Amino acid sequence: MDLVNHLTDRLLFAVPKKGRLYEKCVHILKESDIKFRRSDRLDIALCTNLPIALIFLPAADIPTFVGQGNCDLGITGVDQVREAGMDVHLPINLQFGNCKLQVQVPENGPYKKPEELIGKTIVSSFTNLTSQYFAKLEGTTVENMKTKISYVGGSVEASCALGVADGIVDLVESGETMRAAGLTDIATVLETSAYLIESKTTKSDPELIATIKSRIQGVMTAQKYVYCNYNAPREILDQVLPITPGRRAATISQIDDAGWVAVSAMIERAKKGRIMDDLKRKGAADIMVFEISNCRV
Repeated sequence: MDLVNHLTDRLLFAVPKKGRLYEKCVHILKESDIKFRRSDRLDIALCTNLPIALIFLPAADIPTFVGQGNCDLGITGVDQVREAGMDVHLPINLQFGNCKLQVQVPENGPYKKPEELIGKTIVSSFTNLTSQYFAKLEGTTVENMKTKISYVGGSVEASCALGVADGIVDLVESGETMRAAGLTDIATVLETSAYLIESKTTKSDPELIATIKSRIQGVMTAQKYVYCNYNAPREILDQVLPITPGRRAATISQIDDAGWVAVSAMIERAKKGRIMDDLKRKGAADIMVFEISNCRV
């Protein structure tokens, strides 16, 4: 197989090659009916049902490949996009990989505010974002700032304990690693999550790109909502419909029970327990909630 020739007629979609982002991305792609099988020896997988080639890359490299137009679409964190300084579209927040890029210092140390770190040494794997943050804090340019920013690719949280840095800038999800290292956060540089990103210079079929975005948006909607169905006396509709307004409007159907109707609506998954309780108190019956595997909205 001449893989290069196969790529010329395909939309190139960059996804993280490993870790938790990879697992989440694979789930979203499969739920979007983008079918592929990845060989252990290759970082390229051809989709079997759409003219797409998946390119597996380090998450930090994806903004550059998409920003420069080498790939049409990608999935990576906003932190990586901002760090790379790439101008790309961010059409869909994928609602995973949520964390904060934060300034951290030793919990029992002398620094309590980020301004106190001006002129000190800061270690981070996000040197561009860190430099921009401290330059703004100093009221100067990156070139003229007094604060020293040093790069460390891994184990950033150990830098203070080893005497390499006065403070660090690192991603915080649950905060467990930060606390275990004896650190505390004193400022947030950026809040981030994984996004579908899109090149501004893509030459691929716009209809195919729209289809992919629509499918992924359908998966995201299905993750946020469930489908609620219940029966209610017609005279209490003015009380129950505000509880289940649906995304646009609830569906009301006549049933073979005098004075009763069936109501169907999408409701937020996170609120389903309270919504079902409220419907029951208002007089609704036969209240059921169903999973939505995918949808188009």
